[in-house]
Amino acid sequence: MSYRLVGISTAQHGEFADRDVVIVGRAVTSDLAVVDATVSRQHAELRARPEGIEVRDLGSSNGTFVNGTAIETAVAQVGDEVMFGKVAFRVEAVAITPAATPAATPAKPLVAPVRPLHPPRAAEPAGRAMADAPVGGTIVRQIPRAGTAVLGAAPAEADGDRRGSDRRRLDILLEVSKGLGKSVDIDALLEKIVEYAFQVLETDRCAILLTDAAGQLTPKLSRDRRGSDAPGAVPQSIAQTAVEQQVAILSDDAAEDQRFTGQSIVMQKVRSAMCVPLVSGEMRVLGILYVDNFSIRKFVESDLDFLIAFAGLASVALENGQLADRIRREALARSNFERFFTPALAARIASSPEAVKLGGDKRRVAVLFSDIRGFTALSETMNPDAMARLLTEYFTEMVECVFRHGGTLDKFIGDAVMAQWGAPIGALDDCDRAMQAALDMMTGLDALNARWRAEQRPTLEIGIGLNVGDVFAGNIGSDRRLEYTVIGDSVNVSSRLCGAAGPGEILISSPFRDALASPPPLDALPPMELKGKSQPLPVFRVQR
Repeated sequence: MSYRLVGISTAQHGEFADRDVVIVGRAVTSDLAVVDATVSRQHAELRARPEGIEVRDLGSSNGTFVNGTAIETAVAQVGDEVMFGKVAFRVEAVAITPAATPAATPAKPLVAPVRPLHPPRAAEPAGRAMADAPVGGTIVRQIPRAGTAVLGAAPAEADGDRRGSDRRRLDILLEVSKGLGKSVDIDALLEKIVEYAFQVLETDRCAILLTDAAGQLTPKLSRDRRGSDAPGAVPQSIAQTAVEQQVAILSDDAAEDQRFTGQSIVMQKVRSAMCVPLVSGEMRVLGILYVDNFSIRKFVESDLDFLIAFAGLASVALENGQLADRIRREALARSNFERFFTPALAARIASSPEAVKLGGDKRRVAVLFSDIRGFTALSETMNPDAMARLLTEYFTEMVECVFRHGGTLDKFIGDAVMAQWGAPIGALDDCDRAMQAALDMMTGLDALNARWRAEQRPTLEIGIGLNVGDVFAGNIGSDRRLEYTVIGDSVNVSSRLCGAAGPGEILISSPFRDALASPPPLDALPPMELKGKSQPLPVFRVQR
């Protein structure tokens, strides 16, 4: 009788015949490798018996259970449930046929195979899709293109052992891909990558460095086997070679390797190290995954094969995480910009990498100021809630008029509204659109006042000033808080015109009138003396 363990909470299974000894554990070298934090590296030993599977716990941290009962040694029969840590399997019987199990050759333990996405090229031996370039005690292997799985076994392994090892590792990678796919937050994803690396490799330290906007490697995470921070620097000679040449590196005697002579290798007593670049689908290096050992244990070629495949999965998850992070940032930026810009303009600004930088430039801008007349006296007669409601309705209508004509809400200044046309993106008809917005604001306020009168609520009167000219436009403030605004004499003139306008009046400057393609009927007013101006300025009042 042959038996099979079929995963209940995992896609794995193990099959073996009489007299087979199967080691279950988290280590990649286990006969049945189970990638789970609750499974010890060597968790349990299984033997096929006529009456069932003899299960012996190997001193695991989280215990071995048969039908829910913790055991040291027990026989699990067909239909029983065996649990290693928190990973459960069910025992099933498998009929043995002569073709499947020759008498002279006992069956080897297997796990469910998973096919690579792309098979090795015909001219290359199976399990070696990329050529090795040995340099002393170092193996340098070219990274395969995205989507190619490369898994090999140590050369000394027999064909049967190599196939079983490949199947186990592919099964582990399937479990890893499921785990990494659940993390989209970059920091959580990096922690998960390091956690899996310790589960599947015998390594003392694992570190991840990511490339910044300038293409430089920046340390993000470094852990030892206990999960503590490992502050030692990643040898730059190894890291730079992996990034610049896009190669995976295995050095089984790093301190003596003539290819990598950095002082950090010697000072940290690195015994054996592997470094694999994290490469995007467009073959852009996102960073590196680095592991090393300080003990006598050396990494072998099969470890490098596995780390390459593991890094490929990590690269896909990291690229997806960075994309999701960028989408979240742009959505947040767009929602913030939409408070001041029209939705279409906000989307264009949010997608620009220059949108949130300090600084700006000189632009020709049409500026509108509107202000409530007699607001101070009115506010003294109303309770705060009623005043807040009135202003909310008023500002909502005024902003809608600005956006309807493609303007930018610069700011609210008390009860005043400042808007502009021309920054960050201008058009030939900026002044005409600003003029139409001002007329709409007056019409919109008339409609509000009619409704407020019907509701026996106070009414409002406003004055508006319009001017055009060159200003500084850009983000002003600090790294912690930026405000997009326009600054200059033309802004001040618009504010002064607004202050001079009476209730229901729209005053415009001579430059603004000259810039209108279709000016409305205007009344010329005597030149006005405005604060900050040495000479009176020609002013026009819009007829309504």
